[in-house]
Amino acid sequence: MSPGDPFSCFVFPPQILLIGVSQTMAYVVVLLILILFSAMASGSESAFFSISPSDKEDLRKQDSRTSKQVLKLLENPKELLAVLLITNNFVNVGIAIISSALIEIFIGPSNPSNETIRFVVEVFGITFMMLLLGEVIPKIYSSRNAVKMAKMMAFPISTFKSIPPVSWLKALLVNGTNLIQKRAKRRKINITSDDLEQVLAITKEEHTSEEEHNILKGIVKFGNTEAVQIMCSRVDMVAVNKDLVFGEVLELIKENGYSRMPVYNETIDQVIGILYIKDLLPFLSEDNSFDWITLMRKPFFIPENKKIDDLLRDFQDKKMHMAVVVDEYGGACGVVTLEDVLEEIVGDITDEYDEKEIDFEKLDNNIFRFEGRTTLVDFYKLTGVDSKPFELMRGDSETIGGFMVENAGRILRNNEFILCESTKLIVESSDKRRIKSIKVILEESETEKEE
Repeated sequence: MSPGDPFSCFVFPPQILLIGVSQTMAYVVVLLILILFSAMASGSESAFFSISPSDKEDLRKQDSRTSKQVLKLLENPKELLAVLLITNNFVNVGIAIISSALIEIFIGPSNPSNETIRFVVEVFGITFMMLLLGEVIPKIYSSRNAVKMAKMMAFPISTFKSIPPVSWLKALLVNGTNLIQKRAKRRKINITSDDLEQVLAITKEEHTSEEEHNILKGIVKFGNTEAVQIMCSRVDMVAVNKDLVFGEVLELIKENGYSRMPVYNETIDQVIGILYIKDLLPFLSEDNSFDWITLMRKPFFIPENKKIDDLLRDFQDKKMHMAVVVDEYGGACGVVTLEDVLEEIVGDITDEYDEKEIDFEKLDNNIFRFEGRTTLVDFYKLTGVDSKPFELMRGDSETIGGFMVENAGRILRNNEFILCESTKLIVESSDKRRIKSIKVILEESETEKEE
């Protein structure tokens, strides 16, 4: 062979050629078997973890030995995954070793003349072969024929997982994973609601509706909302005096249409019970002498600063729908219902008896008119204004009118105003006791200003 011959690098001593034919064939056969094993392991992983609940139900109905083996393997997914990963890694190591031996036979020992060829074959050729034949094709096929593949591999995997050293490595891997999970649980990451709000704003997708986005925002803020922020204040409470006769109670119920009403003694600060209107239905024909007080149920009192996520759990545990909110002196300052709590997540819930509770008017894109008694929470929702500046400025106030009085230090007169960053709150109507009506002017966006 001449020095310029391109195949000079393939020259082997005669004794190697004599021995190499059978050895090479053996290496090729072993390599093909290992690639088949790799394909089966990868395909099994895709198949078992692609089985849907409906597929599992079908397997239970079949009641065959193979179906039972598949279901038994799926009962412990960590163990199943450990066996498949161990098998696949062992096989891939074997493929790499046999491939290197074959490259040594066909290309020869590494030297400057064939280093590039060896690099291309080892890195691109072998890697491409392992990915295509051992991963991609088997997984695509298995994901489309999950049940068929799982049934075919159930018996081999069940047998293989109990044979050492696979069984030892499997136990070590599963136990190690459980240990890591336990330690990870101890090191929980503390995430604030502000962090969640930022994530929610960043990850908002175009196909997510505004209503869905508002529900997610309500869930994020749910744990930080207090009962006093969503309650019906004592000024708007409809309660029953215990001294009313039965006929007067029925008239009060007809006039207001509530299903539950607080009952008080002398003043509304002394709530003594809750009257469930459904309890009165069997006694509608009774006269004024009927002692309706006996139907009154025990009230549930909560402090003003009760978080509504805790309140929701209390409602569930006590099977109640109404709580009386009391101040630091024990006087009733309002009532909160299960509906009020749920509305913080899903928005307003109305029925055929509900009237428009929040009296507001949208005068322009950025101009609103509100009643002074509108709560700040409702104000944020209806205007979409950023609540943070208001929350920083407010002390104990819960309404827009109270917010203005608190920051001004007095009851503002007509046309007087205060500023909260770029939001202007103007008094439209007030008296000596409170602010009745407020005009709200929001800052225009840059787009609106250009238009």
